[in-house]
Amino acid sequence: MSLSGRVALVTGASQGIGRTCALKLAVRGATVAVAARNQEKLNELVQEVTAAGGIAAAYALDVGDEEQVKATVKAVIAQFGKIDILVNNAGITRDQLVMRMKRADWDAVLQTNLTSAYLCIQAVIPSMLKQRWGRIINIASVFGQMGQAGQANYAASKAGLIGLTMAIAREVGSRNITCNAVAPGFIETAMTAVLSGEFKQAAVKQIPLGRVGSPEDVAGAVAFLTSDDASYITGHVLSVNGGMLMG
Repeated sequence: MSLSGRVALVTGASQGIGRTCALKLAVRGATVAVAARNQEKLNELVQEVTAAGGIAAAYALDVGDEEQVKATVKAVIAQFGKIDILVNNAGITRDQLVMRMKRADWDAVLQTNLTSAYLCIQAVIPSMLKQRWGRIINIASVFGQMGQAGQANYAASKAGLIGLTMAIAREVGSRNITCNAVAPGFIETAMTAVLSGEFKQAAVKQIPLGRVGSPEDVAGAVAFLTSDDASYITGHVLSVNGGMLMG
């Protein structure tokens, strides 16, 4: 599943799933443009990729800012000539019961998790249309499929990503561009590290495979969907949840 000659843009790449996806794509031969707000962590990631013989570049980006998205995509294309692969991974949580949830926390999560994906897709589509090849991967969540108490904003944003995925797949399929979503379950990341041990133990009991997932589990699914082996898959939601949700 070589990605040699491909250029990938990964958002939210400074840590967790995004960072691991960037590393996985680089190992497969892709040139990776990594974007996030933390420039220092991005620079460390670029050094790791280049030390392993890959090609990478870092771009400081707030995905909720439309002008920054446009400028970043323009800069990536100026540096590498194109964008073949887009991984919309950037995401945040602002958890609270809906009766207490502040409008600002609702807006922030929808802006970062959903609107940013629309902005990034809109910005990269011309490059993909020009070459008649593209792979768009949106990182959704099992909670966008089944809901979660205290995460109305997060669940809504991830469910919206799934709908966006299917709409884009229908719009650009005729140009050999696929758009799919990966829906992780309980994954060990900085976002989940703050949860109590009791909560984690309860969560594992709901997972048939009996363990929490890793960023590598998600990155493997992303790498597959970007490859030619997945060229006839589009509009699909690939669940990476250890059996937490089936069907």
